[in-house]
Amino acid sequence: MESHLAGAGEVGVLVLAGSSGRIDSARCDLLAAHGLTALSIRWFGGPGQSPGICEIPLETFVTGLDMLTEAGARRLTILGLSKGAEAALSLACVEPRVETVVALSPSSVVWAGFGVAGPYRSSWTWRGRPLPFAPYPPEWPADGPPTSFRAFYERGLAAAPAESAIPLERSRADVVLVAGGDDQMWPSLTFAHALTARREVRLVSHPRAGHRPRLPGEPAPAPSASYVYGGSPHADAELGERAWPEILRALRGRT
Repeated sequence: MESHLAGAGEVGVLVLAGSSGRIDSARCDLLAAHGLTALSIRWFGGPGQSPGICEIPLETFVTGLDMLTEAGARRLTILGLSKGAEAALSLACVEPRVETVVALSPSSVVWAGFGVAGPYRSSWTWRGRPLPFAPYPPEWPADGPPTSFRAFYERGLAAAPAESAIPLERSRADVVLVAGGDDQMWPSLTFAHALTARREVRLVSHPRAGHRPRLPGEPAPAPSASYVYGGSPHADAELGERAWPEILRALRGRT
């Protein structure tokens, strides 16, 4: 499994990027600079892996937790962005070793997978069984590029079956949600409020931030010609600054 490991602290953080599937080395290095052991893995699109996000075994992320344990981490946590946050929250509902989840721009439901031919299937499986999922609306966005998917996901959410909701109340993990009110990829703040209705969590938000909150020390992401992420460099950085103390406290297990 392709991966990047940084740091040597007792707190292990599994860093999950979004639907790019990339290994987030820079975010690992940032966390390592604050005394944490951070590991990012390629969870699809690599050798022997699904070419798209479709029925990805949650056991893939369990392997990442095992790698952190082998590296000396005693406290296991996850920090995920977007689709990676959906995976992190879903895993925390079935894997009791996860002590903290930090979900940046999260979803409150499991969505259908994409990037693989054929009828819609779940994004995730656990012990060989697909997780219940919400299908996509029949009409994909016709605007763009660049394209906003927010209204598309809002339509999907309105028709989502109840069983597709991530059952966060089953998790013992401490949870921090970070969401921007101007997220134009999907309505992450709406999702975050739905998660807060299921159990006690900590929510950090900013009304003008978009889909890509920027943590202190991280460079601004490059503009995209393909997608509308919402927010602005200033608001995204403000959200990251607001969330950063909560993120570090939660990952370290401090209240």
